[in-house]
Amino acid sequence: MTHFLLFSGIVIILCLFMNRFTDKIPVPSLIFFLLLGMCFGVDGLLRIPFDDYSLSETICSTCLVFIMFYGGFGTNLKAARPVAAPAFLLSTIGVVLTAALVGVFVHGVFGLDWLPSFLIGSVISSTDAASVFSVLRSQKLALKNHTDSMLELESGSNDPVSYMLTILLVAVMTGRDVSVPMTLFLQLALGIAGGILIGWLAEFFLNHYSGLSSPGRTIFLFSTALIAYALPAVLGGNGYLSVYFCGIFLGNHYLPEKRAMVHFFDVLTEVSQMAIFFLLGLLVTPSNLPQVFLPALMITLVLTFAARPLSVAAVLLPFRVSLRQIGLVSFAGLRGVASIVFSIYVVLEGVSVSYNLFNLVFVIVLLSLSFQGTLLPLVSRKLDMIDPNTDVLKTFNDYQEESDVAFVKVHISRDHPYTGKQLKNLTLPKELLAVLLLRREQTLLPSGDTLLQEGDLLVLAAPEFTDRSNLTLHESVVSKNHRLNGKLLKDLPKDNHFLIIMIKRGDSTIIPNGNTRIQAEDVLVFART
Repeated sequence: MTHFLLFSGIVIILCLFMNRFTDKIPVPSLIFFLLLGMCFGVDGLLRIPFDDYSLSETICSTCLVFIMFYGGFGTNLKAARPVAAPAFLLSTIGVVLTAALVGVFVHGVFGLDWLPSFLIGSVISSTDAASVFSVLRSQKLALKNHTDSMLELESGSNDPVSYMLTILLVAVMTGRDVSVPMTLFLQLALGIAGGILIGWLAEFFLNHYSGLSSPGRTIFLFSTALIAYALPAVLGGNGYLSVYFCGIFLGNHYLPEKRAMVHFFDVLTEVSQMAIFFLLGLLVTPSNLPQVFLPALMITLVLTFAARPLSVAAVLLPFRVSLRQIGLVSFAGLRGVASIVFSIYVVLEGVSVSYNLFNLVFVIVLLSLSFQGTLLPLVSRKLDMIDPNTDVLKTFNDYQEESDVAFVKVHISRDHPYTGKQLKNLTLPKELLAVLLLRREQTLLPSGDTLLQEGDLLVLAAPEFTDRSNLTLHESVVSKNHRLNGKLLKDLPKDNHFLIIMIKRGDSTIIPNGNTRIQAEDVLVFART
């Protein structure tokens, strides 16, 4: 036990140093975790014998649960709206088309039966978000036309579809009495509905039960991720799909102490990625890889230059997407850890496909990360798809909560008390600072002598309030027959424990005052102590 803990600590520290060292190299840092595992393995420097596929599958699948949950948790649905439809089709129809095209190639060239051929295609049909983002972030590359958001949404949601195809083919190949339509229905229905329902229950509990401390809420969310995967999976649903949708639901709703949760899952996801890639590198036997190198190379080339581009083009052309964007999305389809984990599942099920599937997929992933990962920045530049005016770190799904400063905007209307006054003459709390002034097409940095005019938008900065232990926020939709429909806020009964702080009306957000009239379909956001 002591030796295991010592070994784990050393490996994690080595991974951290490697991650720092590889930040400036246009190669996904995760590939070095694979190589580090191989150095520790049976053919490496330390020659540690490890061939426990079952333990590896359990550990890697558990890590994938948290990676997928956090991928959904950080997805901003409002920001992803412009590319939601094509990204969704890429993660579903695109995955099926890719698997089918690879299957046809494997059957035609290597002579495998149809089912094993399609199984190989299914296992490697999903893309890896972590690898793509590590390259773009390290090179500070932001992509035009919301391409980075499209890749984020696609790669975060296509693993469940690849997994669903894999388990269906395994069930058929092992002779199980399975109804394919019913299995598909259960996988999708229980996966999506289960994830949303579990997310809704967790959100309701966290916002209505005040008996948990900040660490307690984070632990509750940790447990929710486990349940969101396991419960639908036990009932025959797609656990990965469920945990992803659960993460999306919770990430796009107010949760108390969300910042602490984000920091926790940031660390957990990072460690999970290190653990998976190192463990898979430790599991593989490098001396056995040359036997599958040639077929793996051929499949990688077909996948990169034929199957992926054709499936992407078939999905994106109806959206009138440019050929440059199609080319970049096609090339950015790096294969990753999920494919290797799915191959372990196939091996454990005793399915034979003429090749050692784990070794075959391992080499495909290694080639994809090395080749596509290295050339992705160059391809982005050649296709003129880099947006120099955007920060790539702001386009991804991470919560950008680097400081405790909040920004408030003030519209200066004709009858506003600030109109015609200089900033130095305003009576503002000392904690407030005017940081920006938007005037027509101009962006101004204000000073004390700045004169405010009608139509200005003044941006103020203030320390953010983070201690919400005694405050909970709730949402309520106003129906046509709702008792508040049509009423002014000032006419509502006085309640010292209840305050409407925001109204969401269509795509607009309103900070109300006494003269604000509530309308049908409004979403009232209110605080209750």
